[in-house]
This record gives sequence, structure tokens and C-alpha cells, in this order.
Amino acid sequence: MKSRTLAWITTITLLVGLAIPVGMATQGQNQQHNDYVIVDLGTLGGTFGEANAVSNKGSVAGDATLFGDTVRHAFLWRKGLTRDLDTLGGLNSRATSLNEEDEVTGISDISTPDPLGEDFCGFGTNLVCLPFIWQNGTMVPLPTLGGSNGQAFAINSRGQVAGMAETETLDATCESGSEFPQVEPVLWEKGEIHRLPTIAGDPDGAVHAINDNGQAVGNTLDCTGSSFHAVRWQHGKAIDLGSLDGLLLAPQAINSRGQVAGFAFSPDGSVLVAFLWQNGVATNLGTLPPDAFSLALGINDKGQIVGDSCDADFSCRAFLWQNGAMTELNDLVHNPNAPFLENGNSINSLGQIAGKTTVQGTPIADAFLATPRHCEGTHGTGAGERPKGVSPEKVRRMLRQRLGSRYQIPFHRSKPRN
Repeated sequence: MKSRTLAWITTITLLVGLAIPVGMATQGQNQQHNDYVIVDLGTLGGTFGEANAVSNKGSVAGDATLFGDTVRHAFLWRKGLTRDLDTLGGLNSRATSLNEEDEVTGISDISTPDPLGEDFCGFGTNLVCLPFIWQNGTMVPLPTLGGSNGQAFAINSRGQVAGMAETETLDATCESGSEFPQVEPVLWEKGEIHRLPTIAGDPDGAVHAINDNGQAVGNTLDCTGSSFHAVRWQHGKAIDLGSLDGLLLAPQAINSRGQVAGFAFSPDGSVLVAFLWQNGVATNLGTLPPDAFSLALGINDKGQIVGDSCDADFSCRAFLWQNGAMTELNDLVHNPNAPFLENGNSINSLGQIAGKTTVQGTPIADAFLATPRHCEGTHGTGAGERPKGVSPEKVRRMLRQRLGSRYQIPFHRSKPRN
């Protein structure tokens, strides 16, 4: 199989152990927290569902399998009702973000096979993958930069959509024998696509998040992985966010105050940890003891952060980080019949959290919305020990399942055998 393996996936798959300083792993057992009420959003008839984003109005966007679990579709949940957003003509779709107008962005395959045999959406179909915006009851494809594929990851209140798109130009930094188009960071405004600059020497990139001020964050890199940068785009310029004590940064979310959350990793694959970047400095958020690694995936304007803390076998639990401390979200739910909250993906200004539950030890999962009890009914709801060896394939599988398209492209692109 031909493959394009870039810096991010290269270092991640080298993991044979994950070490996070014990001093950074804080639980916040003495902090005052709200009691959370859980709404199980279910699926679209199958056995898997995941909520990827929650708006300040309490609407939720995500993806779930249909009956039979052979395909998955994007969905929008609002005011207690779930709507299947369908696809752009292919088999699968995924919703990645939404704004206060319930405009939803995401990715969908179409019925056309990818001309290079790429699996750009990561659905395993090898069909052309297109970014979309869903508005006024209709899913509309967004343009690329002349290439076949693209992905939309985020939308703000101004209707700006952030993501990445293929060009018609082959990436000159790829190794001989690997023929892939460049993938560039982009913004869509009123349906028109706009290139964003990259750090010098990086032909590729992706925007993962955008705030209501138009500040965006993501990564730029080259095909071989010899260059990799965390970037904030502001006023048409790409600003290098630096690193965390030598760890590379992969930003995943930005709030209106310019605070950035994501995960950091070491080139040798020994560390994978959630971080908060603010005022030019990245801070290691640690894990829930005795977990091995963590991922931060959402941040609101109060600076509250949600994500996952996981052990060496990739058994994860959702966390809430606030006031300098990380707390397991399950510990804030006092209903003994509530499902186990495995993943935290998004948090809104009211502290509502969207993510995925799990029946532990099984592939069965539902989307969930967690609401602090003080605002229930007002909006929407009616450093650990070093493990003794971690399989690189387990790391690949976990991150592919966890991050979906943000893991697949542009950090890992592959074609089937000829």
C-alpha cells in the first residue's frame, strides 16, 4: 500500500510508552463543581453515535450509524429531536461543527470513486470526500482548490467555515513514488474558498477551529514530516504558536479570548498530553492519574476545557479542566443510572458538554449532552504512570477512531494497492 505518512502520525505510531510528569496530573478533588445531568442522544438506529459539537443554544451536531451499522450519517439534535442530515450522494457523512444559527459543517463522500484511490474522508469507501455546509434544511458541497477532496472542520457565528482542500498541484515534498496533491488550509465565506498562508517550507496544512473573531488554528507541515508547525491565522497571517518544552502542538479548539486547546506530542513518541495555549505560552494539563495520555478537544469562552484521559489500553474517560484542575466528568454525574462518559468533544458557554458514552468493553456507544444542573431546562435539554509497552497499531487505531477525519488527513493519506 502506498502511503503518505507525515510528522504527526509518524511520531504517534512510534509510541511504545507514554510518559506524563506526575506533578502535572491533577484531579481537582477539592474543587467546587456543578452536578451534571446527562441526556442520552442515542444513534440513528445503529449501535454507535457521537456528539462532536454543541452550540450555545444547546443544539448538538455529530454522526451515528444507521440500522445495521454499515453506514453513518451526520445528525443535528435540537429541542429533543434528532434529524438525519443524509449525505451528498455517497454512503457516509459526519458533522464536525455548528453555530448559533444551527448551520452545520462536516464531510461527506459522494458516489464517485476517488481518482487516486484515496480514502480522504476516512470512511473506508475510497470515494471522493467533500466538505459541506448544512443550512435551511439542505446539505450543500463547498468548493475545493481544484483537487478532488476537501474537509470542513469548524464554523463560527459569522458563517466562516474552516478546513482544508486539495489542489491540482502534486506535493513536491513527498517521497519518490508517492503522488499526492497538496492539501492547503482554507476558509470558506459565502460559499467562496480562500487559501490561507502556511509557515515557510510547509506546502500542506489544515484549519481545525475558528472563533467568532475570525482567528483560526491548526497545523501546517510538509509531506515527509520533517517540518511541522502549530499555527494561528489572524489578519491574513500565519503565526507559529511554538512548542511545549520541545513537544509539538496539534491545536484542536480556540475560544473568543484566543485561548487554544489541543494535544502535544514528542518527536520520539514518549508523550501525548493535553495542552492550553494562552498569551504565547503552552501549558501541559497532565492526565487523570494514573492514565498514560490525554487529548483536549474543546474550550469555551470561560476557559473550561474538555477532552479525554486514557490509559495504556486506550480505555478513556471524559474530563473537565477548569481552575487549574482536571476532573473526571463521570464524577460530576450523581445519577447511578447514567451512562459512562468516555469522550468529551465540545463545551459551550453554559458549560454543556457534548461527547460519546460507551458500554465499556463493547463497541456500543451513544451521543450525549451533559448539562450543569443550574442551567438544566434553559438551553437544549428539556501525570500518569509510564505504561509497560503500548502497541503502535493500538495507538493508530485509537486515534483514527477518536479523531476521525482530523487524524486521517493530511497526517495520514493512503491509496489501495494497484
